[in-house]
Amino acid sequence: MNNLDTPRQNYLLSALPTNVYKRIFPYLERVSLLNGRILYEPGEELHYAYFPTTCIVSKFMYTHNGGSTEIAGIGNEGVIGIFHFMGGKSMPNRAIVRSQGCAYRLRKHIFLQEFKRLPEKTNDESFHYLMLRYTQTLITQMAQTVVCNRHHSIRQRLCRWLLTTLDRLPSNDLSITQELIANMLGVRREGITEAAQKLQSEGLIEHYRGHIIVLDRAGIEDRACECYQVVKVEADRLFHCVH
Repeated sequence: MNNLDTPRQNYLLSALPTNVYKRIFPYLERVSLLNGRILYEPGEELHYAYFPTTCIVSKFMYTHNGGSTEIAGIGNEGVIGIFHFMGGKSMPNRAIVRSQGCAYRLRKHIFLQEFKRLPEKTNDESFHYLMLRYTQTLITQMAQTVVCNRHHSIRQRLCRWLLTTLDRLPSNDLSITQELIANMLGVRREGITEAAQKLQSEGLIEHYRGHIIVLDRAGIEDRACECYQVVKVEADRLFHCVH
């Protein structure tokens, strides 16, 4: 675990006013999350809220026949656990770490206590409103993913996925198998292999067993569908509002 890692590497925690941040800081617990770690299963109650700093967590929906699709990816821009304040004790999806790293977790009762607290001054940015605005961003991501999966090609969807992953990691070397990408996008592995080979032949990526290295981000952006920009604009708008 990186000793330089701090809670402020999470954009939501970084956006908090100093007085709010100082109030919750003593309760933030740094945890190391390895690939494949399940944070919660469908219907299972989560006792913490997780603020990723260097890891990425995927939310998956599953079908009865074993099929799965990633409905959202959450990295240092967000939090896992919004259902704590939405009236439900659990969610119908599964949250799995797909890129290992660090996160800071906050016990559920502290998270809810801060969410219910009113700002001390009328112009203060409260934890409450920040969480609500992030929820809107997450809903946008999930809705756009549905549109993307229905209307865009596998190559476009792979490019979108690569870009959103790059935005959350400090490196352009992604440690992930094509099979896992296929599971997240809800397509056959052969489709991902074909799309990756095409991108490699164009000099945009280099891929080998368990790794994808992005060589030309601009080229990937040119080949991605509009879904990447729709979600990015919404996320940028959130953090522009709070800074």
